[in-house]
Order: sequence, then structure tokens, then C-alpha cells
Amino acid sequence: MVRTGYSYPCAEPVWRILYFFMIYSPINFKEINYKNELLSGLTVALALVPEAVAFAFVAGVEPLVGLYAAFIVCLITAVFGGRPGMISGATGALAVVMVSLVSTHGVEYLFAAVVLMGILQILFGALKLGKFIRLVPEPVIYGFVNGLAIVIFMAQFGQFKIPSAEGGLEWLSGTSLYIMLGLVALTMFIIFILPKLTKAVPAALTAIVVVSAIVIGFNLDTRTVGDMASVGGGLPSFHIPMVPLNLETLQIIFPYSLILAGIGLLESLLTLTIVDEMTNTRGRGNQESIAQGMANVVGGFFGTMGGCAMIGQSIINVSSGGRTRLSGITAAVMLLVFIVSLSSLIEMVPLAALVGLMFMVAIGTFEWASFRVLRRIPKSDALVMVAVTVLTVIFDLAIAVAIGVVIAALVFAWDSAVRIRARKRVDEHGVKHYEIFGPLFFGSTATFLEKFDVANDPDEVVVDFAESRVVDHSGIEALNKLTERYLSAGKKLHLRHLSEDCHRLLEKAGDIVEVNILEDPHYAVVTDKLS
Repeated sequence: MVRTGYSYPCAEPVWRILYFFMIYSPINFKEINYKNELLSGLTVALALVPEAVAFAFVAGVEPLVGLYAAFIVCLITAVFGGRPGMISGATGALAVVMVSLVSTHGVEYLFAAVVLMGILQILFGALKLGKFIRLVPEPVIYGFVNGLAIVIFMAQFGQFKIPSAEGGLEWLSGTSLYIMLGLVALTMFIIFILPKLTKAVPAALTAIVVVSAIVIGFNLDTRTVGDMASVGGGLPSFHIPMVPLNLETLQIIFPYSLILAGIGLLESLLTLTIVDEMTNTRGRGNQESIAQGMANVVGGFFGTMGGCAMIGQSIINVSSGGRTRLSGITAAVMLLVFIVSLSSLIEMVPLAALVGLMFMVAIGTFEWASFRVLRRIPKSDALVMVAVTVLTVIFDLAIAVAIGVVIAALVFAWDSAVRIRARKRVDEHGVKHYEIFGPLFFGSTATFLEKFDVANDPDEVVVDFAESRVVDHSGIEALNKLTERYLSAGKKLHLRHLSEDCHRLLEKAGDIVEVNILEDPHYAVVTDKLS
């Protein structure tokens, strides 16, 4: 067989995979707005290039390591993820963790850590732990979004710096600064005004094309993507991490993998929640967790830095009309095309156009409505929102969200603790009834015990839990103390209307609580079976 011209040796397997995907993929190809999906995917691909290169520099690896990560993670999550329209790739939140591992042990240990990170994420999704993202309160999500918008906005100022003669960085000045500012302003103006005139084409893509044409046509002296690094390369190749397979290696990479997996899942699931709100649909957190894990396992074996969901690119995609898996697939494929075939063209795109685009993303990401509700919501919620925003900017997403959730949980526990009440009455038989309202848990036990007047109560007392429930071991201990007080006083104590889960809790406690239980109907406890 005679071949004419050059063809990639993997072309036939690639076409077989694409054909299989067309037949068996979850996409309904008959209900897709192809123009919006393809153009939004192209826009995202253009925005992914400088981000992936910049995050690779942060992590201390070669630019292609970041670009290949963006391609692999974006493609696999687009096909198998639980949130169509959401974009994933190399992110700064993960890069700042990776740099320490790379600097101390080398890039091969990073690849191994990314594989283990993916395995942990798959386990997280397989155990259906994605539902716990619903424990993140709304003020924490507002604070996360606002903080991330500020981080995105501030990150763009790095593009206004150039290498200095002393070897450091210095701010642009003079004509170069004015050209940069003018092009950024033009990009933002096009993105702002074009949707008011027509929605036939994505405003972001139009702005990038127009500004690039102006720079090339007038030969303006301004920084381009090529000034950051070369984005040209071949297809990613399979690569087993060259690390010793022993316990020492596991001890080195496991802490990093655990942190990377946690940050990646947190950012991905929060981004999923935001995209859900933007599209009025619901994604699947567990499926997304598994897809993220698969992407990182594959990425680790192809020599990439791994990744997670990207809120900026996801908002670009959704705002440009991307709603299905096709837009994410297009972004990934076009990114690979840029790397393999069109690197020289992409390197001509001015950074000013991409900076203007990301400025508009930051403005669109920020929850401006939070200013209006700040005075109307409880002070504790306002404190959480502001704290998460500030901590996201100062530290990182994981620390900010974790502290925000802890603060919100403590506030909730305190509010629940101080609201426990007891309505008292004595019936015609001389029996005193305490009707308890509110949960009995570690925070409310002291207040609960203060409600009882053991010395002056009659010989028989009934505690009614129809409007309450025993939540934890602290609640059991409170009942034990109450029992001992009445027994010491020679009086009889009954519990009434305990729910089934309270019964189970008391049974597990064994002989800790010795009380008479009266007239307990069967209550069904609602359990959340959603994934």
C-alpha cells in the first residue's frame, strides 16, 4: 500500500474513537445549537491558552505540561462529567500546591501525585460524597464567587509587566502602556455592547478577532501570547511516572495528592453549583467527581499537571451559548489543534484581548447583588460572606471555604442552642409535663438542663419530645444527668414521643440512660438518597 503525503500514525484509531463517540455518546446531536456550541468552544479554547501557560509557570513546569493538562482534563470531563457546559483545565489553585513538590522532588513525582489525586477523586465520587457540597451555605458561595472574581481580576495585572534589564519585572510605561490599555478597553467595549446589538456570534470571540486584526493590520507593538512562551508541540504521549514504586514514594506524594484532590473537588463542585444557577438546570456532583478523577489519572500518565473546573472559562462558555458537552469537547479539540497545527497563529493573539476578556469575566462573576442584600441578611451571614471573600483573596479557595463553613456551622449551632424551649404544665393527675421544642445536642444541653426544677417537681414527671429530638451523645449524657437528678430525689421520669432515630441512639448507649419510655409512636426519618 502506497501512502501519499504525511499522516499521523494514530489517525485511524482516533477516527474510530470519534465514530464510537458519535454513536454511543450521551449527547443528543439532534437538539444542539451547533453554531453556539462550536463558537463558544472556540472562544474558550483561546482563553485556555494563556491561562494554562501561566499556571504551568506557577507550578514550575514546562508550558506544554499545562497545555496538555488543559486538553486532557477538558476533554474527559466534557464527555463524562456531570455538568454539561462546565469547562475544566489547569488551574492556579492547584498550581500553587504543586510548585513545592516540583521544587523538592522533581516533575516525575508531580505526575505520580496527579495519578493518585485522580484515584482519590474517583473514590470520592464512587462513595457518593458529592452531596456534601450542599452543606456549603449560600453566604459562603457568595463569598467564594466574589473572592474568585477579585482573584481573576487581580491576576490580569501580571500581563502589564515585562522583564526588566535587572532580571526582574517592571510595569509597562509610555506608549506600550497606552496601547495595552486601549486594546483592553476596546475588547471590553465590544463584549459589553455587541450582545445589545446582535447575539448571532459570541461577543468574546468577536472581540478577540477584531482586536487581533487591528494589532496585526496596524503592526502595533504590544505583547502577544507568543511572548509568554511557545505553544507549539506534538500530540501528548503516554508516559509512566519515573518514580520508585515503594512506600517512601507514597509517603511523599500522598499529602500533596490529598490536598490537590480536595481543592480540585471543592472548586469543581462549587463551580458546578454556580453553572446550575446560571442555566437553571442541575448537574451531578458524584459523576463530575468521577470524571475529574478519570481525567487526572489519564493526565498523570500523559505527563500533565492535572486540573479541575475553571469558573472563569465556564462562565465564558455559558455566556457565549455553550450548554452541552459539545462546547467543552470543541474547546479541548481546538486547543489541541492550536498546539499541533496553529501555534504560530495563536501566538499572534494580543494578550490585551485576553486580558479584556478576563476583566469582563471577573465583572460578570462578581455577585453585585450581594451588596444589596448585605444589610438585609443576618449579621452572621454578612460576616461569613465578607470573611470568605477576603480569605479567598489572601490565601486560597480551600482555606476560605473551610473557614466559612466552620463559622456558619458554629453560628447555626449557637442559634439552635439558645432556642431550645420547654413548655410546662401539670395535668389532672398531678403529673408534670415538660414539652421540649428544639434539638437536644452538644450546644443546647446546658440550657436544656436549666429548664427542669427537680426539687419542686411532683413525684412523676413526663418529658415530651414530640417537637424535639436527641441528636448526639451529648444529648444522651444530658438525659443521663437529668435521670440521676430525679432518681436522687426519689422521683420517676418518663420520656415520651421519641422518634425512631432517637430510640436507636438510646439503644446504642446501652445502660447509660435508665428511664421509662411511654407512648412512643413510630416516626419515619427522612433520609437524603440523592447523589
